[in-house]
Amino acid sequence: MALSDRHIELHRDPHSGEVLAHGGDEEAHSILQRAGFIHIRRQHEQYHRVPAGLDQAAEKALATTAVSALRSVGYWVACDEPFDTDRLTAYELPLGARVAALAESLRQATSTQDAAAVLTELTAAHDGVLAALGQVLDETAEFLDTFDQGFDRHTAATLRSLSGHHLAIVAAQLHQLRTELADRHEDHPARRRCPSEVADNEREASVHCPCLIPALPPRPPAPPPARRL
Repeated sequence: MALSDRHIELHRDPHSGEVLAHGGDEEAHSILQRAGFIHIRRQHEQYHRVPAGLDQAAEKALATTAVSALRSVGYWVACDEPFDTDRLTAYELPLGARVAALAESLRQATSTQDAAAVLTELTAAHDGVLAALGQVLDETAEFLDTFDQGFDRHTAATLRSLSGHHLAIVAAQLHQLRTELADRHEDHPARRRCPSEVADNEREASVHCPCLIPALPPRPPAPPPARRL
């Protein structure tokens, strides 16, 4: 990761008066968004700003929360004096990161059963990830319908279409794939389970797995001795 990606500037713009945050990587952007900032993408730049319509007290509270959260996980934040704080925020693994851990499980899967178990977390009928996503889309649609405005009703209908039709196609395809993998009972051709658990006759409990120790490259041959004229 570039050092510049760990640096964020958070200031009130002297021209527009908006509180803006520049810099950072994707993780920093997620932290800013969870603090309440809005991500703005332009053709040649991207930045974050506070929502419109806030008074200065609310803007200060939002910016201070962002500074605290960013510094708590090691980002260097340069900010205006009103937003500066020494308070640190307890970090909790976001829900999206816990779902993304399924990808790491697939990278470590050594058999079709392992892969099927991961896909089960996506496709489980009652509490799988896709079922939960459908509930969130439906509830968002219900929320928009209460405003009783034409644009909101149109957006709600779009969300219901995503939840009902498009998400159902994704779920059906993944469910079929999960079934096929569960029935195959095959090991991954390029991966294997680590066989070096501590054996019954092994006295040293600190034994290390040899497959985790990379083999050293062969030592290059020694150069020929110099010839004297």
